[in-house]
Amino acid sequence: MEEKAIETLDNLKATFAPVKNTYQVHKSSLSSLDKFAIFITKIVGTMWFVLACCVLVVIPLIVGSTLPIVQYISSGILQLILLPLIMVGQNLQGRYTEIRAQHDFDTNVKAEKEIETIILHLEKQDKVMMEILKRIEKLEK
Repeated sequence: MEEKAIETLDNLKATFAPVKNTYQVHKSSLSSLDKFAIFITKIVGTMWFVLACCVLVVIPLIVGSTLPIVQYISSGILQLILLPLIMVGQNLQGRYTEIRAQHDFDTNVKAEKEIETIILHLEKQDKVMMEILKRIEKLEK
């Protein structure tokens, strides 16, 4: 009887790259300027920043609401308020995405370990079955 090459766990590990945490890989590849940009984005994308912008809009309206230039500036500042407000929503969605991605990564790592356990068990069974087969072949001779 021919013995086929059995795919072992070590062969599989050699064939496929290990699972990487892409968030950590991305985070470690950021330059100092990228980290600064993310820091600013986190500040601008908070409700505290939106509230500060609202105060900057209300004060000129109270002080000089009759001047046309103040009204023009206030409308520009209002646009500046809406942009950070959008960023707040995007940051909240981004946090969810990061949490979900980390959960998916953890699930995949767990599944990989479970699969390794199953493959190791199957390898042991293969060895036992091959030993039994060899004993049967000896008995038949």
